[in-house]
Amino acid sequence: MKKIPLVDLVTFGRFHLFNLATQLDKHNVLNRLIISHPFSKIDGLKTIPRNKIDTNNLEYLRRLLYLLGDKKNNFLFSMDTLNRLFGRSASKKLGKDSNIVIVLSDSGLETLKKAKEAGKITILERGSSHILFAEKMLKEESKLVGKKFTKFTKKHIERSLKEYELTDYIAIPSSFVKRSFIEYGIPKEKLLINPYGVDLSEFKQVKKEDNIFRIIFAGAGNLRKGYHYLLQAFFELDLPNCELWHIGSIHDEMKPFLDKYKTDKWILKGHKPQSELYRYYSQGNIFVLPSLEEGFAMVQFQAMACGLPLVCTTNTGGEDLITKNGEEGFVIPIRDVEAIKEKILFLYNNQDMAKEIGQKAKKKIENGFSWNDYGNRYLAHLETIINNENK
Repeated sequence: MKKIPLVDLVTFGRFHLFNLATQLDKHNVLNRLIISHPFSKIDGLKTIPRNKIDTNNLEYLRRLLYLLGDKKNNFLFSMDTLNRLFGRSASKKLGKDSNIVIVLSDSGLETLKKAKEAGKITILERGSSHILFAEKMLKEESKLVGKKFTKFTKKHIERSLKEYELTDYIAIPSSFVKRSFIEYGIPKEKLLINPYGVDLSEFKQVKKEDNIFRIIFAGAGNLRKGYHYLLQAFFELDLPNCELWHIGSIHDEMKPFLDKYKTDKWILKGHKPQSELYRYYSQGNIFVLPSLEEGFAMVQFQAMACGLPLVCTTNTGGEDLITKNGEEGFVIPIRDVEAIKEKILFLYNNQDMAKEIGQKAKKKIENGFSWNDYGNRYLAHLETIINNENK
């Protein structure tokens, strides 16, 4: 008799896990969703029955620690404690009927242990590269720019490594992340690759309102995003009738670079509601993401869905969205200011071609990278796992 996957999903924070929960419920395999958000803050889960959702309301405390951490430099240490607290709480709420438990990395160790004791199959959701690879990249960058490295604590790293070892599978979003895990000794058979998706009803292209050549960047401006390399490239190009729009926030570590590469063509738009992002993307000509390390930045899906060519580094996951260089965009090396300048200048000088590339990017997203596509791929992974267990 064929065994059906029945999943408990555990997440401290939202990330892409709310989208995963919705897809699992749509496929009738979600048994229980254990979250940190209070019921008043789960608008993204409207289709899931409340009796399937369990919360410990720790999200308020996490956000408070984030605010305090900016002033007292204790956020990372406090989060280590809070991750353990969430893990212990969540581990007591697993359903008896579930045969698969999916947990978000960093806060999943206690839940993984409990699930393994109960004989359940475990999947760790890791949205970024291997923790040791991420640490290496950020340490290198901090040293290059003369900053103190404070990203991870020793306990954080130890916890992550124990999660990797304990879990049966690790769900990851990109080929880049796969390479980082293999580099640090994780067998490829343990890795489940599934690129994220985008809400195509929310991210759509609308008419551009002017003829300014506009570069779009979305997200936090910080070292990890390689934002200083984009600032330098944009400043040195100094193209007429050209702007750089930044949708999001700027970290304090970028202040020296903002001073060094100061220009009135750089425009900080700040945070915008997700429901309005498509309007800003649509006023761009290209989207640039020069990150040093991230699993698969979802802003890439969003921008491409709005008709923007993608210029990204090898360490963003974006290579999995580009058939070949020049088709839907371009993949460039990390820390390469000249490569950023070259691609911006090429698209600036060939704006009709840039539009064509943008339309190919849009089509690529529409044909395989919706959240429904993501859910279908995830279900296929779960069914394969269950079938393998039954052999």
